[in-house]
Amino acid sequence: MEKRIAFTVSNDLVYDQRMIRICSSLQNAGYQCTLIGRKKRNSPLLQTQPFQQKRFRLIFSKGKLFYLELNLRLCIYLLFTRHRAICAIDCDTALAGIFCAGVKRLPFIFDAHEIFAHTPEVKDRKWIQKFWLWVEKKAFQYALFSYTVGEELGEHFKSLYGNTLGVVRNVPILKSKIPNTSISEKFILYQGALNAGRGLEHAILAMKRIPIKLKIAGEGDLSQKLRELVKDNGLENKVDFLGFVKPAELPKLTQEAWLGLNVSENRGLSYYLSLNNKLFDYMHAKLPSLINPFPEYVAINKQFEIGVITKSSVEDIVTNVNYLLEHDEKYLELRDNCAKAREVFNWGTEERILKNLYKQHLSE
Repeated sequence: MEKRIAFTVSNDLVYDQRMIRICSSLQNAGYQCTLIGRKKRNSPLLQTQPFQQKRFRLIFSKGKLFYLELNLRLCIYLLFTRHRAICAIDCDTALAGIFCAGVKRLPFIFDAHEIFAHTPEVKDRKWIQKFWLWVEKKAFQYALFSYTVGEELGEHFKSLYGNTLGVVRNVPILKSKIPNTSISEKFILYQGALNAGRGLEHAILAMKRIPIKLKIAGEGDLSQKLRELVKDNGLENKVDFLGFVKPAELPKLTQEAWLGLNVSENRGLSYYLSLNNKLFDYMHAKLPSLINPFPEYVAINKQFEIGVITKSSVEDIVTNVNYLLEHDEKYLELRDNCAKAREVFNWGTEERILKNLYKQHLSE
């Protein structure tokens, strides 16, 4: 059988740079990849990729019925298409993957890039959390192999289920030229989802005591609430909401920024053990950042010092931003360190790990 692999996600594919890199790399390695997700009402057109893409229009957009409908649609599609293996990205599409792989006697692969049951939206809802923990356990039980985005997450899952996970970090492709964009206007940049626990409320309130702007690129569950917070505090001239920024346009915006914002609250294991792509996106743009005080981030910052470890509090954000504004020499040192770090943390390195995982476990 041809080396066809189905990858299942719950997003609309367009902004999922991680899965675009993974599927492109495996496609170039000789696999035939199909990335499957959903189409929202406001989803942009899909960009042409070297792999196949499939999106479902769903009736429900959130909650239990959304996950039920998504997994049912995935089951119908996967049962009636030919694949060599099925890879579920996180728990929210794992049930469909496990069921269809079992029925068709195919290898099931689990890409656990976060602890789904410990996300802020799930962890305080005990029965919902128990359900997703059960799904997580089944996913690792049936997986031929699994991988995640950081050592800490890998150790966490191994301690629970005994599985040894591969680690494929979510890092950008290394551009041959290091960006050297001149900074015409100093501003702080946040890129990513506007969801609970990202420290955005603290960052907005901190702008009362910081003499430059904050620009927020992204949307999410807190989009309206954050805009109201800005208005209620009279910060319209200090905080700009850029909405969704196309992936092709984001690197230029990041290169134009003066400082990156990557300061989350410790809202459970999913955040505490995380290693997000923002850290590396800022790094690759030679952009120093305020960095989460969590194990993975602290370890990388000890190795290269690409930013300032910052707690998710108004006081810490104000103190560290103003320190860098007043110490140009330290700021330039951090920029130079970013240039060195990007030579180590880039997709060229992680791609080899990814291809070896699939070659080792899916050889003919």
